Amino acid sequence: MYVTKLPDLTSSWLPAEGDKQETHPASMALGDLMASRLVHYSSSPSPSPSPSMAAPTPPLPNHHHNHVTDDLPVANGPEPRNGLEVAEVEKPAPVVYLPQVVVVLCEQRHEGIDEAAAAAGPSTSGLVSKWRPKDRMKTGCVALVLCLNISVDPPDVIKISPCARMECWIDPFSMAPPKALENIGKTLHSQYERWQPKARYKLQLDPTVEEVKKLCNTCRRYARSERVLFHYNGHGVPKPTTNGEIWVFNKSYTQYIPLPITDLDSWLKTPSIYVFDCSAAGIIVKAFLERLDWSSSSSSSSQKDCILLAACEAHQTLPQSAEFPADVFTACLTTPIKMALHWFCKRSLLRGSMDHSLIDQIPGRQNDRKTLLGELNWIFTAITDTIAWNVLPHDLFQRLFRQDLLVASLFRNFLLAERIMRSANCSPISYPLLPPTHQHHMWDAWDMAAEICLSKLPQLIADPNAEFQPSPFFTEQLTAFEVWLDHGSEDKKPPEQLPIVLQVLLSQSHRFRALVLLGRFLDMGPWAVDLALSVGIFPYVLKLLQTSAMELRQILVFIWTKILSLDKSCQVDLVKDGGHAYFIRFLDSLDAYPDQRAMAAFVLAVIVDGHRTGQEACIHACLIDVCLRHLQPENPHDAQAEPLLLQWLCLCLGKLWEDFAEAQLLGLQSNAPEILIYLLSEPQPEVQCLHISSVLSFASFTIYLLNIWSCQVRASAVFALGNLLDMGSTSSNGADDDSDDDEKVKAEINVVRSLLQVSSDGSPLVRCEVAIALTRFALGHNKHLKSVAAEYWKPQTNSLLKSPPSLANISSPNNVYSPNNIRQGSSGLASHIGPVLRVGSDSSATGRDGRVSTSSPIATSSILHGSPQSDDSSQHSDSGILLRDNASNGGLSYTRSRPADSVIYSQYISTMCSVAKDPYPRIATIGRRALSLIGVEQVVMKNSRFNSGGAHQGETSAPPSNFGMARSSSWFDMNSGNFSIAFRTPPVSPPQHDYLTGLRRVCSMEFKPHPMNSPEGLADPLLSSAAAPSNADLSILPKSTIYNWSCGYFSRPLLTGSDDNEEAHARREERGQITLDCIAKCQRSSACKMTSQIASWDTRFDSGTKAALLLPFSPIVIAADENEQIRVWNYDDALPVNSFQNHKLSDRGLSKLLLINELDESLLLAASSDGNVRIWKNFTQKGGQKLVTAFSSVQGHRAAGRSIVIDWQQQSGCLYASGDMSSILVWDLDKEQLLSTIQSSGDSAISALSASQVRSGHFAAGFADGSVRIFDVRSPDRLIYMARPHAPRTEKVVGIGFQPGFDPYKIVSASQAGDIQFLDVRRAAEPYLTIEAHRGSLTALAVHRHAPVVASGSAKQMIKVFSLEGEQLTIIRYQPSFMGQRIGSVNCLSFHPYKSLLAAGAGDNALVFIYAEENYK
Repeated sequence: MYVTKLPDLTSSWLPAEGDKQETHPASMALGDLMASRLVHYSSSPSPSPSPSMAAPTPPLPNHHHNHVTDDLPVANGPEPRNGLEVAEVEKPAPVVYLPQVVVVLCEQRHEGIDEAAAAAGPSTSGLVSKWRPKDRMKTGCVALVLCLNISVDPPDVIKISPCARMECWIDPFSMAPPKALENIGKTLHSQYERWQPKARYKLQLDPTVEEVKKLCNTCRRYARSERVLFHYNGHGVPKPTTNGEIWVFNKSYTQYIPLPITDLDSWLKTPSIYVFDCSAAGIIVKAFLERLDWSSSSSSSSQKDCILLAACEAHQTLPQSAEFPADVFTACLTTPIKMALHWFCKRSLLRGSMDHSLIDQIPGRQNDRKTLLGELNWIFTAITDTIAWNVLPHDLFQRLFRQDLLVASLFRNFLLAERIMRSANCSPISYPLLPPTHQHHMWDAWDMAAEICLSKLPQLIADPNAEFQPSPFFTEQLTAFEVWLDHGSEDKKPPEQLPIVLQVLLSQSHRFRALVLLGRFLDMGPWAVDLALSVGIFPYVLKLLQTSAMELRQILVFIWTKILSLDKSCQVDLVKDGGHAYFIRFLDSLDAYPDQRAMAAFVLAVIVDGHRTGQEACIHACLIDVCLRHLQPENPHDAQAEPLLLQWLCLCLGKLWEDFAEAQLLGLQSNAPEILIYLLSEPQPEVQCLHISSVLSFASFTIYLLNIWSCQVRASAVFALGNLLDMGSTSSNGADDDSDDDEKVKAEINVVRSLLQVSSDGSPLVRCEVAIALTRFALGHNKHLKSVAAEYWKPQTNSLLKSPPSLANISSPNNVYSPNNIRQGSSGLASHIGPVLRVGSDSSATGRDGRVSTSSPIATSSILHGSPQSDDSSQHSDSGILLRDNASNGGLSYTRSRPADSVIYSQYISTMCSVAKDPYPRIATIGRRALSLIGVEQVVMKNSRFNSGGAHQGETSAPPSNFGMARSSSWFDMNSGNFSIAFRTPPVSPPQHDYLTGLRRVCSMEFKPHPMNSPEGLADPLLSSAAAPSNADLSILPKSTIYNWSCGYFSRPLLTGSDDNEEAHARREERGQITLDCIAKCQRSSACKMTSQIASWDTRFDSGTKAALLLPFSPIVIAADENEQIRVWNYDDALPVNSFQNHKLSDRGLSKLLLINELDESLLLAASSDGNVRIWKNFTQKGGQKLVTAFSSVQGHRAAGRSIVIDWQQQSGCLYASGDMSSILVWDLDKEQLLSTIQSSGDSAISALSASQVRSGHFAAGFADGSVRIFDVRSPDRLIYMARPHAPRTEKVVGIGFQPGFDPYKIVSASQAGDIQFLDVRRAAEPYLTIEAHRGSLTALAVHRHAPVVASGSAKQMIKVFSLEGEQLTIIRYQPSFMGQRIGSVNCLSFHPYKSLLAAGAGDNALVFIYAEENYK
């Protein structure tokens, strides 16, 4: 819901939340950022105000008593009766404006429950699950093979002078060759050990083939399934052969012995990594790849788990320049910082002024980031990671840089080797092959960092106590990342600084800012979370949960919210590391914002979602107590401002209790039901009156409206309560001797009692959760419910059938239908089923308000519909109910019910029968599933409807077949041959209306029917005799929608200030301007004669046109008939646009069509005669209509004659509904909740309703006795005006409306007798103008919202248009055709909201006519 702000002169309104404009520095805490930018999850910002225009308002007319018969002209009447002159009456300001309106039903939840049911919550597979490395790997053993043969050059090498001589930074000619070889080997060992200190190292110096074989076998034996590194230095042997053989020595060092690479591979096996530092090393790589291709069919994993690093390509020789060490490739791989600085120093501006020996004296340790050497290593790691991240495919990056620490280090250093050796015309190669990276621009950042380091080096060496100044590298990179966040998006190149942000998290000085920026990035969408997880963010943020830094709490909670909203699998890691305790502590802290604590509740809900270890850990950490404590704050009004927190506290509890009996018991013992039930409460009239009477402005009233529990909170509370119900309840097996079980069952009964009270909630989201929870109850208490249902519908003798027993007395196992019990029959199930399944004696049914209701269907000679004594179900039911009873074969055992439970069981059955007829299809489906579980099933029958309009053949409806429902054509067919009692042919029953068509029952007392399989292959669950819920039962248990739907909220951006795009704002502004122009034109027009018929549409309705509606901004007219077929037509092009059925139920009848959200994406409200309201979107798209919401507007009140009246008030977002009952129901469509029930203060039914479009909370009601009343929901007394303008006539008021313009004090009322009365509530109860429009045949009245004109229609095929002064402007009798046919009996009239257009629907020929002024274009 959001509020559209437009200039309003009648009342003030609250500023929309989105109107506040605040700026935020990028470096501020994410918690503060959220507090100021996070818009409430159910609100959107207000659009820009539309301009206003000035225009004159029509003067207040003098009183006229015009007597207009069907054939006589208009005559003036006497002067005003109260003697007041027109000038004395206060006139409204002559300004054209649009009142402020509430835009409703436009939130994410209104995309539909079906979509919510299909929506996935946090997943364990899909987009973001790919980030987690499939196989964590470790290099367990390292084999170092050095073939140097110092002082003997190989025969194929011609060295230059001076020549590169250093091996592992040691000059081999500075000491004896054996000593040099030993030192070089030890140094190489120590250099590798720096990268992987826990590995086993094996060294072979100038080995033979046998020594190499032994080395390899030993390493594989030690490593087992871990990776083995094989490092080969072949500087003292010839180049590899073309066959891929490397050289070693014989025992006497007199020959070079070739070692095939195939042998090496067979010894080391996989997984393995090879480093070849020798000339022409590319030959080895080539031979290796050929072997892998050849053996791919037999050892497909070999190629995947082998990694090769080679110093140069097959045709290249290692650099011999003295500028480099002889093992420059090994130096890059094992001592990258030293190698990089030596290489850079010789190419920088410092080369002439700096002593190269100082590089070996850089102070600090590589693992200490607060030292110069540690910072250089840190920067180098960040830069090489960044280069790899931006160049490599993500799966290859994961494998090489995140799977194995040693492999990751070698590949980072390999990037440096490529850069340095390419400068010497030597190209290192690898497998897997990497793209070139030596010219990546991030190397410039490394050069700058190296230069800053070298410039500080002399000072730091000279003064060891000098203060260390950190490099600006990370600060600058974070700034670059922030700039990307300000301008980047999913469609643009990803931020290359993401790996640097990961490294920055290691630093306490940069951590806070890095987390804030990371949170902003994750908020951009699932793709951003996927990127962050792929780069390796997870272990870092997991470890940060061990910190106690208070300033990081809000940021970490937000980051984990984003991660878990897309990948549920992280729950295991969190519980394993004790991370759940971190979020429980944050949830329990009061110094955080409610929305942030809601995120912590969400994280905890994901942790316990289907994860028993997580549930147990959170129970031990007292999560239940924490959640319940914050669900009942000290000041109840505080909680009403925190709907998101309340919602997720409930969802967290629900997931904690889900399928976990121990947690359910703890919840019941903690008084959880009572706390949660409070959230289901609707506003009490007494409290409401007290609150409203204490305020004077509508703004305060609006605050009150916004404080009612949102439907998300109510649905979440129902979800939690439903998960307190144990589907394996002891009531299922009749074990009632245990006191603890008794207490548990009593608590569950109380929960169900509360759920039954909200089963008619206005939100489908809430009702769906109620239906699911009640289905769980049907599983847990299956046998008792079956017993109650079967006992009620059990066939008896004819005398007893006339008065069914009270269900309240079925608690006794030896219950006999005594006369005493029979006389109490009105107090059991029948009284709770009400008009839905009303059962009783011949006495009349009494309505809820105590008055006699003649519409309640009462079966006077049979038990409901469908018993053997009545054929009403077989002739008049469309979707009957079948009760399955396996009394004697173990399928149903009559165990003793607890006395306190019986009434609830009967109420449960009656409620589920109503749920099975819910206007929202998914909810009705769930209701039928629940009934099928207790033995009540739907059967396919034909329906012949009888009503006052004649008989209409009903359609054959096939019920859903996924409940294992039985199909049968009659009671006799279902039982012939299988039933011991002989039934005679059912007698014909008088026709009657059936709101829930016949319930049918199948008894197979001594006969076990064959299991009937549904199309899905599930056996009929009703035939199972198992005490506990069977797999079939669990499989048909519908899945909850609220949890997955709510999870979607956190996967969407939360830090953006607006959900509306610029296009929507522009459309609103444009429509607002068009509306103001049209209103000004309407107000200036003096006579709208409506003489030009611009369109005629044959709707082809079978029963005539019941309602018509003109859309405000397109040439579209919508019409509907009594059978609730809705058709959309373009009257400019004379083409059909769309056609659809309002619903497919058997009970049909349309009351009214209304348009919601006129200035935005409009919604179509179709109100049925039975009080059900359905609201549609995309209704002007062919086949694209979509049900937004549906509910019963009369909440159990079944109006006689199906005479529901309804109207909509856009300003307040309220829907008013009434009919043949003593009350008017006010619905808040934003909260989808019954806001108030107003007593009509009259003895007759309400026949017409009209809501003021000027003053919020005002509406007028016309009654069947001809009286008129005006109500104000803000007033303590509600009733503010009452009159009988049509006296002495007593015909019902057909139409009522507020007069055109912005004067809220004048109304127009028309009665069936044909008179139209004009009243001013400020003057007196008498009308100031009377028009005798028709002679006892007035059927419709339309009052234009802005033009000074009203229209009336007659059953005598006539339409008349009058001015506000009573002048007859137009009379329409004939169509403008050659034959001049009559227009037909007028069923409905409707003006265009802002133009001088009139739509009229005929009842006998199904035509819709559209009239306009003569100059209409």
